Amino acid sequence: MQLPNPETLLSDISTKILAHLANPELSENSALVGIHSGGVWLMQRILSQLKTAISYGTLDAALYRDDYSQRGLKAEIQPSNIAFNVQDKHIILIDDIFYTGRTTRAAMNELFDYGRPASITLAVLINRGGAQLPIKPQIVGAEILLRSNQSLQLSQDTRGKLHLSLETDDMSATNDLKASNV
Repeated sequence: MQLPNPETLLSDISTKILAHLANPELSENSALVGIHSGGVWLMQRILSQLKTAISYGTLDAALYRDDYSQRGLKAEIQPSNIAFNVQDKHIILIDDIFYTGRTTRAAMNELFDYGRPASITLAVLINRGGAQLPIKPQIVGAEILLRSNQSLQLSQDTRGKLHLSLETDDMSATNDLKASNV
């Protein structure tokens, strides 16, 4: 499978976010919030393209996930940092890969601990399909449907350049095959 260039996708979603912020109703009262870690990388790059100052913050929604007991705590958990008043803000929530919607739901739950936003717009680099909740991104760089045993990983090199890789869980594929043969 040929993966898209994440730098090109970032440019696409940046253009869409800038157009979204050009709406006078939103421009004065908006903020960007990146979800650790890929969403924060994307947000930082988008912030560098903005011509005006805008409030921004970061979230690590790991502790708010409904599957926390199964997933456990990530080794690289990051503190959330929302240093602005969320109340009545138009939030653009930024993440790298959208899959089930559970990370987005957890991030929204955490955001509401800071106040009640006027609206939340979800922007993602890639929607990989497989939503389990009635949540979907409004701003998307690319739609790439993957099997349940596949996942996309966004990484950033020391120069800040983004890279995508496709990973396959062979054990999951083997278990899926066994289950279909029963």
